[in-house]
Amino acid sequence: MRTRVVALEAQTGRRERPCSSPRRLPARFTSVDTSPTPAPDTARTATPRPEAGSTGNGPAGGGSGPTSGGSGPASGSGRHHTGSAGGASVAGRTNDAKSRSTASRTNDTKSRSTTGRSAGGARRATAGRKTDDTRRAAAARSLAENRDTARRDDTPDTADTTGAADTTGPTSAGRRRRTVLLLLGLTAVTSATALVLGLLSWAPDPPEPARPLTVAESERLAAVRVTNLRDLRAGVRVTAGTDATRIELVGWVDWSRSLLYLDVGGPGAGAERGLLQKSGPVLVIRPDPAAVPTPAAPPLVAPEDRWRLHRLAPGAQLAPVLDLLLDLAADRPDTTTRTAPSSGARWIARETVPAGALDVIQAPLARGLPAASTAIGTPGAATPAPDGQTRYWLDQDARLHKLVTRLPGAGPVTMIFNRADRPTLRPVDALGGRPGLPRALTDAEQRRLDRLPARLRAQGGATLTLTAPMGTTTNLRGAGWLSWTARTAYLGVADLGVPDRRTLLRRDAAGLARADLPAASAGGGTAEAPARPPLPPPAVAWRVSRPGRDALSVLVDAAVTAGSVGHRGTAVRVREDVAAGRTVDVIESGPADARLRYWIDRDGSLRRLELRTDAGAWAHLDLRPAVVPRLAANPRPAAPRPSAPRSSAPRPGAR
Repeated sequence: MRTRVVALEAQTGRRERPCSSPRRLPARFTSVDTSPTPAPDTARTATPRPEAGSTGNGPAGGGSGPTSGGSGPASGSGRHHTGSAGGASVAGRTNDAKSRSTASRTNDTKSRSTTGRSAGGARRATAGRKTDDTRRAAAARSLAENRDTARRDDTPDTADTTGAADTTGPTSAGRRRRTVLLLLGLTAVTSATALVLGLLSWAPDPPEPARPLTVAESERLAAVRVTNLRDLRAGVRVTAGTDATRIELVGWVDWSRSLLYLDVGGPGAGAERGLLQKSGPVLVIRPDPAAVPTPAAPPLVAPEDRWRLHRLAPGAQLAPVLDLLLDLAADRPDTTTRTAPSSGARWIARETVPAGALDVIQAPLARGLPAASTAIGTPGAATPAPDGQTRYWLDQDARLHKLVTRLPGAGPVTMIFNRADRPTLRPVDALGGRPGLPRALTDAEQRRLDRLPARLRAQGGATLTLTAPMGTTTNLRGAGWLSWTARTAYLGVADLGVPDRRTLLRRDAAGLARADLPAASAGGGTAEAPARPPLPPPAVAWRVSRPGRDALSVLVDAAVTAGSVGHRGTAVRVREDVAAGRTVDVIESGPADARLRYWIDRDGSLRRLELRTDAGAWAHLDLRPAVVPRLAANPRPAAPRPSAPRSSAPRPGAR
């Protein structure tokens, strides 16, 4: 009994009071564990030895027959044997377990003991039969826990960590990550290999062979010139010739008015280097020898000064290029040469440019255009084709984007058109200036024109500035004075072709007087901007003549007699313009062969006179009201003395 109490104290941590009850009632002091307890680990828990006298009668059999009595030797020896053995075993282990048991196990054991004591009679009987088994299982469990605790306490933390790491292994997430990375790497390697193999084995599709034109392509080719005329204008870049004879043109072409405005450059530009305008057959240039060889787009508003009438030298390579640019427009399709089978027109290829897909068509130039040269020139980037045929780059709307051909005297020619660059061009004054819409004069305009003579006599006089492209080789510049009260004019005139000479011109009611002098003796200045003539007029031999019919004489005479504009009702208003910062009405009057334009401001003052010359250009006199010096009349030629008739009678005294 004492041994069992000691064992119980070791398990519960409580000291039990001795009881005088019979030895068959130890269950009253035994607590029953009603909480769910996991089954002991049979692999790690030692199997309890069987009791010595339990072969036929165990404690579980007490209560049936005389053998189960409290005084039976078998029964008593079995219980005491179990109790003493269990008590000794538990007591030996209790000392080691006391230092490592936790407060939670103690509290749990106390609660189970209290619950066991308060149970009813039925549970006491059942607990009495199971007490030995429960104690043995609890003791074994406590021993196993004590051993595990001792093993953990004796093993360093690093050993536990290493063992846990070795036995745990990689998590499932880590394995999935490595699998995904492996698959991505394999995919990248496969794609790169396929790309390299594809590039090494790629070959472009063979070009489509040349073929005759379809009906739609023939119609588009025939409508090229009509489309150009309908679109009015386009930007253009031209390269003609090769090597040292190459010329380059950049600017615009206005097919609606047959007007070109270009910047000329390149190593073969020569005297034409600079700005160029061409209207029909009239060509004017503004030379700039110091310009860089590579041309650029000219200013949209052309400069007003230094323009001169120019004639291209015979055989110049620029002439056929300019003619071809202007002749690329017509008012009707060229069906006869485009659709005829014998024309040799063929579809060559298709190209894609920022403007879209273009068809490359090889065909002869249209009728009326310069014939393509068949002479073999130096091959270059602009060479159209081995056979020298012309090639057109056309879009689906019959717009010409590029033309490559070979022209006589120019060699290979390449023209590139910018169909989106379509500004409104203004011809320079030498070509007549901005076109207008002629109409009849209003009443106010007619009154200003009628009052012009009186208005000019009231002003007294003005300074003159002459710009007169008289012919292909004659370009005049002049400066001087004009007096409407004295009806006289005096000016010095320079010819750009003869810059070191001046012509002094005097006009009065009697006629014209001219004198040629060196530039230094006639006031100086440059040929482009000569100075006013010296005062008083030099005493030189003056050539006096009646007013002639040349353009200069007509223009100066019209300025002196301004106001005589012909019959009423013949004048028309051409346009509104600006002269010397003032708004003017440009009024045209006079006979058909000598039409004059009067630039009259809103105050009734005459600002400019214009005359169309025989070369097709326009000469003009700019007038600025001013106080003019007294101008002497022209010298009169000395009248020859009439000689006395010689008498045939002999003198007196003569033999």
